[in-house]
Amino acid sequence: MAAILRFRKLCFLEPVKSFEKPKTDEKQSFEQHPEIERVLEKPKSKKTKKQPKEWRCLDSCCWLIGYLCTSWWLLLFLCNFLPGLRVPEAPGVRLKRDGLTALHPVVLVPGIVTGGLELWEGRPCSEGLFRKRLWGGSFTEIFKRPLCWLEHLSLDNETGLDPPGIRVRAVPGLVAADYFAPGYFVWAVLIENLAKIGYEQKNMYMAAYDWRLSFQNTEIRDQALSRLKSKIELMYVTNGYKKVVVVPHSMGVIYFLHFLKWVEAPPPVGGGGGTDWCAKHIKAIMNIGPAFLGVPKTVANILSAEGRDVAFVRAMAPGLLDSETFGFQTLQHIMRVCRTWDSVVSLLPRGGETIWGDLNRSPEVENICYTSKARYLQSSSKESNGNDTDARRSFHVKELPRYGRIVSFGKEKSELPSSQLSIIDSKEFVREGGASRNSNTSCGEILSEYDEMSRKSIKKVAENDAYTARTVLDLLRFVAPKMMKRAEAHFSHGIADDLDDPKYAHYKYWSNPLETKLPDAPDMEIYCSYGVGIPTERSYVYKLSSSDKCKSIPLQIDSSAYGSDNVCLKGGVHFVDGDESVPVVSAGFMCAKGWRGKTRFNPSGISTYIREYQHKAPASILEGRGTESGAHVDIMGNVALIEDVLRVAAGATGAELGGDRIYSDIMKMSERINIRL
Repeated sequence: MAAILRFRKLCFLEPVKSFEKPKTDEKQSFEQHPEIERVLEKPKSKKTKKQPKEWRCLDSCCWLIGYLCTSWWLLLFLCNFLPGLRVPEAPGVRLKRDGLTALHPVVLVPGIVTGGLELWEGRPCSEGLFRKRLWGGSFTEIFKRPLCWLEHLSLDNETGLDPPGIRVRAVPGLVAADYFAPGYFVWAVLIENLAKIGYEQKNMYMAAYDWRLSFQNTEIRDQALSRLKSKIELMYVTNGYKKVVVVPHSMGVIYFLHFLKWVEAPPPVGGGGGTDWCAKHIKAIMNIGPAFLGVPKTVANILSAEGRDVAFVRAMAPGLLDSETFGFQTLQHIMRVCRTWDSVVSLLPRGGETIWGDLNRSPEVENICYTSKARYLQSSSKESNGNDTDARRSFHVKELPRYGRIVSFGKEKSELPSSQLSIIDSKEFVREGGASRNSNTSCGEILSEYDEMSRKSIKKVAENDAYTARTVLDLLRFVAPKMMKRAEAHFSHGIADDLDDPKYAHYKYWSNPLETKLPDAPDMEIYCSYGVGIPTERSYVYKLSSSDKCKSIPLQIDSSAYGSDNVCLKGGVHFVDGDESVPVVSAGFMCAKGWRGKTRFNPSGISTYIREYQHKAPASILEGRGTESGAHVDIMGNVALIEDVLRVAAGATGAELGGDRIYSDIMKMSERINIRL
């Protein structure tokens, strides 16, 4: 810098007196002022080849930002100027133009996992997280302090309530479940479309609750049911005495079913609303992705903390998720946390072998395994002429899976006739297993109840070749005794013999549609709205894990098991029709048969409607997760579903929507289920 300043002084403050000087003088001048010589030599350097600059991280970031911006503007151009790629108009905008306006107040009830949870009190490791989201949102705390995060999401293993010194509560308001994570919508699209026709917070409410708790415990700890009752009553009065339209999703469906019995029951256990409360305050219940009769994937979650995707990763990288190779022990930690959530047990299959089948049969006896293209062609054929015989004949398979065996140990055991299976009395099995438990203190900290079991007692599990929906409950009581003992005080999974028996007044039966009556509200309507056309987990092929290490999960899905004659069995999982999470039989049976007309489960004859949405994958990236998706969560952005909800909220009835819309075999499945109505 000093040299440059001296050069500027020479050039501008001391001008040259003569333009012509002897060479000796010029040379002498350069010798006296070396700074001038260095500056004059600079132009020569321009002729030389420049050295390439070193690529920096900042340059990569700039290029990435530029690339994303360019791609975004290109997509925006294509979306707005090319008709073939234009995103369809939002149903709320179109219906508003047709004159549809808000009429009935709307209550949204989220399901398991999708609602946000925030911290109100925690251990020292949670410093700085007061009222920050631990669940839902960015999930940044998973990477910053994973073990602390898991500790605060766990409940007390004895009470099913808060552990000492920890208080995690549901996020209130519409933001509780509008987005699960940034960019991943749950209720946001439906809320936006409701707003298009005039809804806002005075006539729309998100009934957020802590989805980890048992349903009755949400009232005991948080008074969630009382607040829901008060909110419905307030909206009813402040909106011109218009009845409320309730829209539950997934587990929220059976949570609200529990509420229907709670609100009628006398205090202190119930809400004291009386038998006419529902008839007075509720117009319709539009159940989305209902898990009325449970989901088989819950069994796999409790047994080994896995499903089809986790089983694939576990097979491809056996040391990544469930061993000490990398020190992660991911599945063990997930299992430990999930087994403290009583709500998981509410999603176990209900109705036993009557609903889900036995060792030889199941309601999906004619389920055909075929590709997505074939499924779409078949659904089109059914919609056009109501006869799918020809479509099915072309996709016929030689041997149908035995879906009633929810868990089989070995692929051959899932296919053998029942006469060739080794079946042990499950109750005797539990008693023998319980006697062989031992406390293995050499393993150090206990991550799951498997750490309290000997290898010999675990091997007894596999001696029983197959488990049905009835016997699998005994299996779970054996491998997860604390969880099942605690949760079964709040939930039941059977079928009532006599609904007038006083024992069914207990709250543990209220969320089971097969052990409770619908309210006396003949003018109310119930919808079963769900997606179809997606392979959905139905039963599993298991094996004993080869690892004998401490803190390992001894059972795992056999991802090497594939079907020979059909594609129903993939990676150790049998698939049936459904919405990717809930099989059709669980989502549709109650509306198809259990509550259809006047039955012992529906004594007042509440009208029920089945509204199925055939899954169609997004046609382009501009559609995001799809406007015609039938997937369990993505269906919340399904244009046809949103239109149905908006029309009912604006006053339409099920008959005005067109009644039932069925693509699956739910009616045939329901006929095969022999249940007293």
